[in-house]
Amino acid sequence: MALLMLDNVSVAYDQQNILQNFSLDIDKGQFVSLLGPSGCGKTTTLRLIAGFLEARAGRFIFNGKDYTRVPVSKRNFGFVFQSYALFPHLNVYDNVAFGLQMRKVPREDIDRRVKKILDIVSLGGLDKRMPKALSGGQRQRVAIARALVIEPDLLLFDEPLSNLDANLRINMRVEIRRIQQELGITTVYVSHDQEECFSISDQVAIMNKGLIEQLDTPAAIFKYPKTEFVAKFTGFTNFIDFEARRDRGGDIELKHRDGHTFTVAPNPKYAQHAGRKGAIRPDDIVLHGVGEAYSSGGNSLTGTVKVSTFLGRSYQYIVETELGNFTVNKEMDLPYVNGRQVHLHFPKDKLVLVK
Repeated sequence: MALLMLDNVSVAYDQQNILQNFSLDIDKGQFVSLLGPSGCGKTTTLRLIAGFLEARAGRFIFNGKDYTRVPVSKRNFGFVFQSYALFPHLNVYDNVAFGLQMRKVPREDIDRRVKKILDIVSLGGLDKRMPKALSGGQRQRVAIARALVIEPDLLLFDEPLSNLDANLRINMRVEIRRIQQELGITTVYVSHDQEECFSISDQVAIMNKGLIEQLDTPAAIFKYPKTEFVAKFTGFTNFIDFEARRDRGGDIELKHRDGHTFTVAPNPKYAQHAGRKGAIRPDDIVLHGVGEAYSSGGNSLTGTVKVSTFLGRSYQYIVETELGNFTVNKEMDLPYVNGRQVHLHFPKDKLVLVK
């Protein structure tokens, strides 16, 4: 049985439904991220779990108990805010100890637990520092330590790295994952940053308009998106609408309305659904100039380069074909000029079908 279960919950703001018949299961010890664009419901879901919002319908079950109407003060959950929310007049030690003091924990236990958690978050020796004397990364560590010192049953993060610069975000996400794995604490993490979520999560829930479009491992979502929304959100920019499909041996044959046929390898992660929309990343299309030797093996189109853009390690091309325009990336020293005739090859193990 899952540690955390949201069972058909609904949440609304000013009569507008944000979540409706929403369900989510999280197992003990997992690190699960809620990822999606602004307004998709990810922060609402986190605040519902924390107890800051109340569901209009449905149930929230935690560790086998109904938490739907349990107040925030009775939920032993740690919450790390986007803004750190440190007390500016308290030093690091007192900021971290605050939650324990509110719980009337004996002074000796407070001292032991605060020092232990400061070591875990690599802040040992900084206990007398004031927040204004800390870097952004150190302040975020204090916020994490404050959430962890109460020994929570669940750890919640609301876009904790959005106020940090790019290099510090990378370092901090590694630290967050290290701490979570060291303590084995179940964690729910909200972000709009795909790379951030994929790098630290056991599972990611891609959300859209109050629904989870796909919940899976980062690797599975990256390679096998289930819907067009998830595909676009994770970097697929090329789509082909097919009008017919049929199984052919171990592969799936797809036919475009103009007669072009393509072959797709069966998806080993999910049973193939009735989707007839093909999706492929710009990096996965193989590009060759007309007249250059290559072996296509089928799934090919001929087109014309319309736009060329330098990306640093590679060039990006917009190629016009009979099936529409395709975006293609290729590493090369001398770029194709606009107007160049080219061949596009769509490897059958890179072209995926989405709903």
